[in-house]
Amino acid sequence: MSAGSDKSRVGAVATDGPIVFFDGVCGLCNSSVDFVLRHDPQGRLRFAPLQGETAARLLPADDRANLGSLVLWEDGRAYRRSTAVVRILTKLGGIWAVLGAALWVIPSPLRNAGYRVVAKLRYRLFGKKETCRLPSPEERGRILD
Repeated sequence: MSAGSDKSRVGAVATDGPIVFFDGVCGLCNSSVDFVLRHDPQGRLRFAPLQGETAARLLPADDRANLGSLVLWEDGRAYRRSTAVVRILTKLGGIWAVLGAALWVIPSPLRNAGYRVVAKLRYRLFGKKETCRLPSPEERGRILD
């Protein structure tokens, strides 16, 4: 296999399936990734920091610069803020899908207003790390760079 085809294969693997983009230095965001990893035993969701190479390849500069927005990348489309949260909860199934459906009933301007308040306060309330989250050996296949 040539180096060029290997590179395209890696790119295809990286974009196959939903990817949750998060602020890699945010304490709340990292805790949220841990939560989703625990509640997604089938491994349907993968993760990448907004500051990383996968985000640079897939997301517009506005998304990468807006570290206050969680982004769910699925089927070539980016879902942001509360819509991303609702879709992620739905993918977890069970009670989390019920919570996602309940949140979906709330009009998106209201959901996003609440999301923006939490996003604005997240560093103050949950802290900020010096570097992006490093995956454990068990997580390596699910956390992209």
